[in-house]
Amino acid sequence: MNKVAPFLWFNDNAEEAAEFYLSVFPHAHKVEELRSKGVGPWPEGKIATITIELEGQQMVFLNGGPAYQLNPAFSYFVRCDSQQEIDSYWDKLIEGGKPMACGWLTDRFGLCWQIVPRNIGQLVDHPKAMQAMMGMIKMDLAALEAAARES
Repeated sequence: MNKVAPFLWFNDNAEEAAEFYLSVFPHAHKVEELRSKGVGPWPEGKIATITIELEGQQMVFLNGGPAYQLNPAFSYFVRCDSQQEIDSYWDKLIEGGKPMACGWLTDRFGLCWQIVPRNIGQLVDHPKAMQAMMGMIKMDLAALEAAARES
């Protein structure tokens, strides 16, 4: 288990979120489920936390109830090697969610994702590519590369 892992609060749908993310990422698996023994706020047998691993990153999901909500102050940054990979992750994660800007989206569980080219830092180091990115919702790798060449 990773020494450091995000611990995310879900509104009693942690299992549903975990299954969704496990279906989106090809190198993903469930690590552990902790079920209540009737102590604490969960009824006996209810999953309190579920740990999954996506692309080598473990994360723990809590069935915490409605007290707290996920927000864009925390997001996952997904580095993609091609437009096809950008499109694939974007299309899966946006289902039931909403687009933001510059490759960001909020999925149906309220978790934010940045779906970007692997070399996004190098691309936006060019002013025209940065300007192009600022006008994008989903990243367009060819357009970013063309804008970077113009700078």
